[in-house]
Parts: sequence; C-alpha cells; structure tokens
Amino acid sequence: MKVILIKDVKGSGKAGDVINAADGYARNYLIARGFALEATSKNLNDLAGKKASAQHKIDVEVADNKKAAGALEGKEVVIKAKAGQGGKLFGAVTPSAVSDAIKAQYSVNVDKKKINLQSDIKAYGDFEAVIKFTHGVNCSIKIKVIEE
Repeated sequence: MKVILIKDVKGSGKAGDVINAADGYARNYLIARGFALEATSKNLNDLAGKKASAQHKIDVEVADNKKAAGALEGKEVVIKAKAGQGGKLFGAVTPSAVSDAIKAQYSVNVDKKKINLQSDIKAYGDFEAVIKFTHGVNCSIKIKVIEE
C-alpha cells in the first residue's frame, strides 16, 4: 500500500516521502497513529502543492539574502565606542552592535546571530567580519572602530 508520511518515521522515511508499506503496517500503525495518509490522488496533489510552496519560499529567501549580501559585500561599517587609557574599549563591540550599525548606515536588517567576528573587538582599529546568511549565501564586511 502506498502512503504519504506526515511525520518522520525511523526506518521508513521522512515527512513528505511517499513509500510502499505492507498493508497491515500501513493501516494498523502508520495511518492509525497519524504518521501517514493513504496516497490518493487528492493527497498526492496536496503534497505536490506543499512542496512547490516550500520551494518558492526558499527561492524568495535566497533572492533576498543575495540582495542583502550584494548591498553589504566589501562595505565598511563605522562603529563609535568609548575607551579608557591606552585605547582599550569599555566592554567590547558585539555582533549586536555591528547589526545595529549596519541597519543605521545601510538600511539592511541583519540578524546578530549571522555575524561572525574572528575575535572580540576590544580596541580601536579595522577588523573583518563574515555574515553568513542562510542557504550558503555569505559576504564579508570591514568594521572600523573609532573614538566616540
């Protein structure tokens, strides 16, 4: 019997897979416990629509990420910070501060979790950061920390 898995089933497949299962296993276990639906033409069409919708969502997200990466690639973000004796900053420049500076200077929203700094920024100077968007889209930016 052909069934469409609704949830991941260990040993059988992942959600969205169409599998051939023994009649008893399909009726008494998979369908009865809500792990699968019978593979009727209506259910197969619904599955195809959901897959197409999910693919479209991914394509739109990749396009948005490429647009943001293109706007930021190689740009310099200037961050003003206070420091004490010897140019050592009070605290550090965090990915959150970098995200806020990018939004203020370039009007591009970047989640702070996507910004990878090589090390903590605790002094004035020039630094590099990589922004890792989803689906393999990356860009690098320069961070310049100056005195406030």
